[in-house]
Amino acid sequence: MHDAIKAYYGETLRSSDDLKTDACATDTHLPGHIKAALAEIHPDVLSRYYGCGLIAPEALDGLSILDLGCGAGRDVFVLSKLVGPEGRVVGVDMTDAQLQAAEQFTDYHRRAFGYAESNVRFLKGYLEELDALDLEPESFDVIVSNCVINLCADKEAVLRSAYRLLKPGGEIYFADVYADRRVPEALRDDPVLHGECLGGALYWNDFLHLAKQSGFLDPRLVEHRPILIKNADIAAKLGEINFYSATCRLFRLADLEPDCEDYGQSVVYKGTIPHYEATFPLDNHHRIPAGEPFPVCGNSYRMLAETRFRAHFEFRGDWQTHLGLFPGCGASLALIREEAGEELANGCC
Repeated sequence: MHDAIKAYYGETLRSSDDLKTDACATDTHLPGHIKAALAEIHPDVLSRYYGCGLIAPEALDGLSILDLGCGAGRDVFVLSKLVGPEGRVVGVDMTDAQLQAAEQFTDYHRRAFGYAESNVRFLKGYLEELDALDLEPESFDVIVSNCVINLCADKEAVLRSAYRLLKPGGEIYFADVYADRRVPEALRDDPVLHGECLGGALYWNDFLHLAKQSGFLDPRLVEHRPILIKNADIAAKLGEINFYSATCRLFRLADLEPDCEDYGQSVVYKGTIPHYEATFPLDNHHRIPAGEPFPVCGNSYRMLAETRFRAHFEFRGDWQTHLGLFPGCGASLALIREEAGEELANGCC
C-alpha cells in the first residue's frame, strides 16, 4: 500500500484539482492570521495541498513542531511563519515528488518571511517508522498532521511514536477522515479509495479507543464536517458508509481520568493569546470567553494548567473536593447525530 500511495500522490495527482472527492478540501472559516500566512505561500505549493482540515492551534510562537505527512510543505511553511524565527518546523513524508516540491521552495519562504536562516527541514520516512529518523524523544511541543494518518497501515505505531516525541504537556493537533462504521476490508484495499483518504479511515469509536491505548487518555474534538462523495462510481462502492473530516487535539498528560470529573474548579482566560483575545477554543464545546470564570472538569483544568497555555489563565479551586460527574457525563455520543440536531462531542462539563 505504501507504493500505491506514493504513486497516487506522486504521479496520479498533479494538483488538488485531480481529487475525486472533497475529503481533501478545507472549507473551514480560516482566521485572519492564517489567511495572511497562506497569502505568502508559493502558488505551486498551494496547488499540491491535499489536507482535510486546519492544523494551526493557538500560541505557537517559538515552538518546535513536527508535521507528519507534510506533502509539498504547505502547512510546514504556514507554521514556519507562525512560530517565528525562534521556532522550528520539521516535515516528514515518504513521497519523493512531494518532498522535492517542498525543498524547492524552502528558500523562497525564508526570504518571504524575512528570516536570516530557514527554520524548516524535511525528512523522508514512513510515519509508522518514526523511530528510524533523526528525531529526539520529547523534543516537540506540538505535532500536526493533515489527512495522512488514515493512509497509514499501522495507526497505533504512529500515535505511540507521536506520544514518545512530544514533550510532557505537548499535544498532537491533527485533522483526519473518519467513518461512522468500520470500512470493509475490500474497500480498505482499493487503491483509489485509499488514496482519496476513505479506504483507510477509522471508525470513530475505534479511533477513540486507539488514542487512549497510545497514551492520549482524553481525546478532544475541535471541529468536524461531513465529506461529500460526488463521484458516482466511488459513491456506489461505499454504499451507506458516511465519512467525516474531524480535527482533534490529544495532550500528552499522564493519568487523565476516563470521564469528566467535577472538583468545583474553574478557569479565567486572560485574553492574552494573539488572535484569540475574545475567546479561547479548547475544543468544540469548551469555548472559553475572556475575563469570566468558566467551570471545567479536572481533565480540562490540567489541559490548561500543565501545558503551554498556563500563563494565559487564572486557576481557581484545587483537588480536595470531588463532586462526581458533571451532569450528563457518561452518556456515549455517536460521531454524528445530525438527524437529532446534536453536536459531536466527547465530554460533558
